[in-house]
Amino acid sequence: MARSRSVSSRVRAPRARGRDRHGRGLRSSVTGPHLPMLRGRIDLFESTVADTAEYLRGLWPELSSATFEVAGLPRAVSGPGIDRWLVIPEESRIILFRLPIERLSKLHINDEAHMRMMIEGCVLRAVGELLGRDPWDLAPDRFRHH
Repeated sequence: MARSRSVSSRVRAPRARGRDRHGRGLRSSVTGPHLPMLRGRIDLFESTVADTAEYLRGLWPELSSATFEVAGLPRAVSGPGIDRWLVIPEESRIILFRLPIERLSKLHINDEAHMRMMIEGCVLRAVGELLGRDPWDLAPDRFRHH
């Protein structure tokens, strides 16, 4: 007489935690092992701020003690608009607000190059406010065409 298999007699592989769908194993990155990881908006924003800040520190020794921070949104809205950055001169501190800069700026071409230029412009204007100078005098060679 043939015996029927019961559910308890089946051998099941232990389930891994994470994204193991239908027993196919964990997911790998979209780009694969040989390509660089994709960069998101936050990574682009933070690296652009850091690169621009280092460039300006090399030009202006007054910025050697300045700190540049990235925050999502300002805590409170002051006035009719939303602040893109906050400058605290007593602490030599600049806080750039990522979401208002990214979402409320109207770019005529919405690509990575134009976004980087817009973020650099915001950093230049914030540093100009901190130092009491015209932002375009801070880095005159930065935007010259070759």
